[in-house]
Amino acid sequence: MKLLYWLDEWLTLCREEQQAKLPMNGGDLLGDVYVKYDFVDINKPLLFTFSPAGTNVQEQDLTDDFAPWGYHLAQKQNVNVISFQHLGKSNWFRSRNLIFFLEQLSTLLSPFKCRLGYGLSRGGFAVGAFAQLLALDQVLFFHPVSTKNTNIAPWDNRSSTQLAQQFDWQSDYNDLDLGHAKGYIIYDPTNKIDRLHAKRYPQLTHLRVFGMGHGTHATYLSKFGFYKQVAVDFIRHQQIDIAQFRLQTKTLRLKEEYYQSLNKANASSSHRLALLIPTPINS
Repeated sequence: MKLLYWLDEWLTLCREEQQAKLPMNGGDLLGDVYVKYDFVDINKPLLFTFSPAGTNVQEQDLTDDFAPWGYHLAQKQNVNVISFQHLGKSNWFRSRNLIFFLEQLSTLLSPFKCRLGYGLSRGGFAVGAFAQLLALDQVLFFHPVSTKNTNIAPWDNRSSTQLAQQFDWQSDYNDLDLGHAKGYIIYDPTNKIDRLHAKRYPQLTHLRVFGMGHGTHATYLSKFGFYKQVAVDFIRHQQIDIAQFRLQTKTLRLKEEYYQSLNKANASSSHRLALLIPTPINS
C-alpha cells in the first residue's frame, strides 16, 4: 500500500511543498482489486473511478502499462485520479482488503478540495457505497445499481444478483451512502430494475434515455462516444449541460441502428409487451 505511506508523509508538508512533490503516480494490488493513481495538481479535482462488469481482468494482466477503467480518461482531462479495477468476473468491491484501504485513504485526502466519482453499473455501486467515506462532492452514474443486498432490493432478480450473494451484503458499505454528494444518474426508464435502483437516488439529477438498456446495449452508445462526452463534461466542469445532453440523445434517433438496438434492449419490457397485446373488443 505504497500510496498510503506516501500520502501520510506528504501531508506533513505545507501546501506549496505538496504541490512541488507532484506529479506522483503508481499502483497497488489490494487482494482482488488493483488500484492505480496519478496526482498531477493539488488544485485540480480528484476523480475516483471503479470498473464496471465486463472487464474480466486477472492478476497476470497487470502490466506496468495496464490502466483501469476511467484512468486514461481522467489523465486526458489533466485531473488527479484514483482508479479501482476489480479482478475476475464476479467481484463487487466487497473485499476486506479494499475496504481497509479506503478507510485509511479517506483520512489522507484533505488537500483535495474537489472530489468526484464516476461509475457505470457495478462501478456506480462502488462509487455510491463509498461516496460518504471518501467525502465526494459530485458523482456521475450510468445504469445504476444501488445494492445487491436482497433484503433492500428484492426486486433485483438479475442473474448477477444471484452470483453476488457469495459476498457479504450485511456489513458496512453494502448500500448507497452518498453523504452530501450531488450529481447525475443516467438510465433507461423502460428498464424496470434500473428504474427502481434509480429511485433510490432522490438527491441526484435524473436524466432518462429511452432505449439505453443495461449491459450489452451500452456497447452501442459507447460506439458513438455517448458516455465519453458526458463524462468529459462532468470531469471538466463538475456539471452536465442538460440542454446539450438532450440534444445529444435526440441525435441517436436519426440512426437506424438505434431503433434496432432499442427493440433488442427492450424486447421483454412490460410497457412494450402491453402495447403488443391486443385489447379485447366488447361484444
